[in-house]
Amino acid sequence: MTGILNRRAALGLGAAALAAPAARAQGGGYPNKPVRILVPFPPGGLVDLLARSVSQSLAARLGQPFVVENRTGAGGNIGADLAAKAAPDGYTLLASSMGPLAVNQFIYPSMPYDTNTAFAPITLLATTPKVVCVANARPWRNLGALVAAAKERPGQLTAGSAGAGSSLHLALELFKGATGTDIQHVPYRGAAPAVTDLVSGNIDLVIDNVPNILPQIRGGGVRALAVATEARLPQLPDVPTTAEAGVPGFLFGTAFGMAAPAGTPDAVVAVVAEAVAAALRDPAIGGRLAEQGTILGGTGPQAFAALIEQEKRTLEPVIRRANIRAD
Repeated sequence: MTGILNRRAALGLGAAALAAPAARAQGGGYPNKPVRILVPFPPGGLVDLLARSVSQSLAARLGQPFVVENRTGAGGNIGADLAAKAAPDGYTLLASSMGPLAVNQFIYPSMPYDTNTAFAPITLLATTPKVVCVANARPWRNLGALVAAAKERPGQLTAGSAGAGSSLHLALELFKGATGTDIQHVPYRGAAPAVTDLVSGNIDLVIDNVPNILPQIRGGGVRALAVATEARLPQLPDVPTTAEAGVPGFLFGTAFGMAAPAGTPDAVVAVVAEAVAAALRDPAIGGRLAEQGTILGGTGPQAFAALIEQEKRTLEPVIRRANIRAD
């Protein structure tokens, strides 16, 4: 996600809250049976955490169980396909990153569903900003020094990611474009092994989601040089933004949201969107997520649909230029 939640989005969350009573009144008694939330990634990841964090609140507010079900594989396409082909009645929802909702279509040679028509966007759950981190064994103390080293040694510096086409890989390609550098991409099977190799000094840098790498930053395992956000993060107040560090063109974060099968009634979509927004406003849920470095969503269907389209426009040329293909 190239634009992190701002004041306009926050105002949208407030406006959505005002519409809650009307949305529930038009929901036709929805829900009147359990609802499943498909997560197309393994348990324990960020999108799984978000889905499970809001599911109990949804159940309490709407009076039916909201059951999280992990269906993994193919970069999220397997679980997303199940959601896309479910009955459009609001009883199967999808909680996902932007891969299955926006950019996998540019990475995978074939898709089991049409990304552009398969889903009805419900709401943004959260974004996780990216942070540029380097190994402690390296001498670079600021982003300018890292960029200078990359330009002095084109193609020799190494950057780990969670795999080809992952958000960490896309962040690296955007960073290379913004800085005019050539940095070697090293794909791993997940972000955790990439961070492990960064701590060990086997690679030079990782541009990771803040919640993933925040414990290593705070524990001194890696050195954070800059956050790819418009303003400094409360969790990392001493780490400058990329603009402050001399790279104003690099802003990037991973967005997570909720969608339903295309054709799901607007009134049902509105009921879920309002319940999610209310859950994220709950300090017991939203406060805990914010402490881990997430920026909360809850802005509703139109804003989330616009964000998905923005993601497609921004990342398609990056993917084409870098010739990124799924492993």
